[in-house]
Amino acid sequence: MTQQIQIETLHPSIRVLSDEQLQAIHSASLDILSRTGIVMKNEKGRELLLEAGAWESEGRLKIPEHVVMGAIGSAPSRIPMHDRLGHLTMPLEEGNVFFGPGSDCPFTLDLETGKRRQAVLEDVRRMAHVCDGLGGMDFVMSMATPFDVATMDHYLHSFIAMIRGSVKPNVYTAREREDMRDIYDIACAVAGSETALREKPFLLLYAEPISPLLYNDESVDKLLFCAEKGIPVTYPPSPNTGGGGPITLAGALALGNAECLVGLVLTQLVRPGSAFLYGMNTAALDMKSAIVSYGAPEWPLGMAACTELGRSYGLPVWGVGGASDSKVVDTQAGIEATVTIMTAFLCRSNLNHDVGYIEYGSTSSAEMLVIADEIIRDVGFVMGGIEVSERTLAREAIHNARPGGGFLADNHTLDNWKWAQWRPRMIDRMRYDAWVSKGQKDMAARANERARQILEQHEVPDLPQAAEEVIASILKRRQA
Repeated sequence: MTQQIQIETLHPSIRVLSDEQLQAIHSASLDILSRTGIVMKNEKGRELLLEAGAWESEGRLKIPEHVVMGAIGSAPSRIPMHDRLGHLTMPLEEGNVFFGPGSDCPFTLDLETGKRRQAVLEDVRRMAHVCDGLGGMDFVMSMATPFDVATMDHYLHSFIAMIRGSVKPNVYTAREREDMRDIYDIACAVAGSETALREKPFLLLYAEPISPLLYNDESVDKLLFCAEKGIPVTYPPSPNTGGGGPITLAGALALGNAECLVGLVLTQLVRPGSAFLYGMNTAALDMKSAIVSYGAPEWPLGMAACTELGRSYGLPVWGVGGASDSKVVDTQAGIEATVTIMTAFLCRSNLNHDVGYIEYGSTSSAEMLVIADEIIRDVGFVMGGIEVSERTLAREAIHNARPGGGFLADNHTLDNWKWAQWRPRMIDRMRYDAWVSKGQKDMAARANERARQILEQHEVPDLPQAAEEVIASILKRRQA
């Protein structure tokens, strides 16, 4: 009788910082906060920090180590993100990796014409709809700055379009406190009540300070509002190497870590235990083109380091994946998207945004979303590792096989092929003649068809009537 074996499956991973390197960056960040200090433009934020033990010197607030470490100790290690139907779909905690789009692109690639044009509000809904129909997209962001909506109102309108276009967890942006209140009222109506929203949050605020070390009034006010209301928040600075941060990645990490920890401190001073997603953006400012590169290797490398820093604090982590500097959906786009997605999986950053970006974050693409979804599925299979068990060793199948005869018709193959092999959805494996007969379509063309198919066939549940009534009331007031 064959003895059963139990062997743990190894899942691929990477580490880019030693314990000594992590400690050095952490110590440098504490020095930045206590010796260099920050500029705090928000009066409430200033008061909170002073009451906690910070002091003013030479026009800056200096924050001592014990305040920072106290905040790290009070923040939760898990953020249970739900969809708007109340289902837990995205628990942000160690080991879990999720992907979704980004926000605020001024341009988009038109699905019908293929031309680059200014983004409009309908693009926000359509992008959310496409994300809702893609299994690899776990949350939605706006993917657009709609030019057909008044600047004062485009964040509110974008949020409404997103929740109409998808049930998935929502990472949103806002202009200031009025936006925050209106979005909060809508979200409460969707969830059923303030209590229900607090217990099963489906939205998470994205806001950021200004690197280096500037905390403007509006961004801090949004942060404080979320802490008051129990809304999860991420507050990633952008110390891009050579731009908002030092040219060296270590320096950018030290600065970004310090800047992010200030956001953490503020939320915990308002309400200890507030849900805070740690992170920073460490892309490279290209010295030749002066663009902030979304495809540069500095970003995934910095993300891996950022993930290790956040994990050392016991915090869930904000990351990046699936973006490109290419102006079209081409080979460059595929290469750059794959590197960041693979890195996100290997370092296990929890919530990874900007999937579907091209042109260094200036243009959104539904085709890019579809292709990145396939990359996520592909890399996810690799990350599953290799199961070594009595079932997978196939000893009886090998024993019974006729030399030179193969295993195509073997019962072991018939019983296991559906799970043992990865099956593509967008990647083409047809024989040449079949590919020619079906129109010789490349990946971009197939992705375009898939995005259109989702928009035509995938159904998204309507919002509750109570939520639509709240939306109508808020829009009427805004118009007045």
